[in-house]
Amino acid sequence: MKKDALIAPSILSADFSRMGEGIQAIDESGADWVHIDVMDGCFVPPITFGHHMVSAIRPLTKRVFDVHLMVENPDSQLDAFAGAGADYITVHQEASVHLNRTLNRIRELGCRPGVSIVPSTPVSFLSEVLPFVELILIMTVNPGFGGQKMIPSCLDKVRELRRIREEKGMEWLISIDGGVNDSTLEMVRDAAPDVMVAGSAFFSAADKGEFVRNFK
Repeated sequence: MKKDALIAPSILSADFSRMGEGIQAIDESGADWVHIDVMDGCFVPPITFGHHMVSAIRPLTKRVFDVHLMVENPDSQLDAFAGAGADYITVHQEASVHLNRTLNRIRELGCRPGVSIVPSTPVSFLSEVLPFVELILIMTVNPGFGGQKMIPSCLDKVRELRRIREEKGMEWLISIDGGVNDSTLEMVRDAAPDVMVAGSAFFSAADKGEFVRNFK
């Protein structure tokens, strides 16, 4: 794992009734980003929160807001989340028919475009949009619920992307999300992603600052 690996706690695992305290915990821990999992109940089973919540917590921190849209028809949500204060907006390859257009629209809105793939989608499906992204999010669990066990084979996608990035001289970040905890740390270290999303493991840690230091 690189020394400059970024830690992005997911507020999906925070106490929804005390979201401000969750943001404060992220700030005080020394974590780098706030990962925001937006689910619509269609692309994935649960419904989480929308742009109004993002707008409400935006004034509470200067941390990067990494908004992950796990929704059908993400194009209809881009303007709202950009306006709410997103820094990165990541959409799913599986949910975007006109992915190139979607990524360009995210950039037009002043945000950094990201693309994500679920465990069953190969890296090769991203070949046509690699020049247009700034973040690639590899799901290391099937998206929808926190607290799942990591699918170790998904880390091979990180290695493949690192190879492609070096060969093509590109600069997008590689992120992983799902099952990142103390027991998977060695596997994650070997794959060396640039960004690690941690939800349940971060918010259940007795010492969140120590958790972040261990993973950095």
